[in-house]
Amino acid sequence: MFDLFLIFFKIGCFAFGGGYAVIPLISKYVVEENAWISTREFIDLISISQMTPGPIAINSATFVGQSVSGIIGSIVATTGLVLPQFILMMILGYSLFSKNKKFKIMDYSLLGIKAGVVSLIFITTLKLFQSSVFPEGLKLQGMSLAALISFVLGFLLYLKKIDLFKLIGLGAVIGIAVNLLQNYI
Repeated sequence: MFDLFLIFFKIGCFAFGGGYAVIPLISKYVVEENAWISTREFIDLISISQMTPGPIAINSATFVGQSVSGIIGSIVATTGLVLPQFILMMILGYSLFSKNKKFKIMDYSLLGIKAGVVSLIFITTLKLFQSSVFPEGLKLQGMSLAALISFVLGFLLYLKKIDLFKLIGLGAVIGIAVNLLQNYI
């Protein structure tokens, strides 16, 4: 239980840039180092965390905690994740509002952190894409057609700004069609 708290406390210490920036850290500590959940469960965790209301990082911590140690585990993991930011915000809030100063060092450090976060999000996107579309490595026979279509639809959304609900409906129709084709071929 203490390991669960400590891992998510570490993740919380480096959780700059929002939930997507935390995903590679969760993958490293939860999937790769401790094997608390599998890669498939991790992909499901990301999907569920995006669908449920609330921040992705907190939803992910709650899910992992629940998987590892039930309700108490979800409370411990979530507390570990938010505690560093809580402490940091209390310190920054006190120092900024009590002295009314501008910190140039803080501005420059946040600029560097933002650049690092963008690269973490990019790397995570590539890993999730590879494990979804090419689950057995970069072999064409293992390619998931539905995942590839989802990627193409997402790219269309980015380029053409198609209505999101129409895109979801189109994805559902294509998913059903792919399933029917796979069953009959």
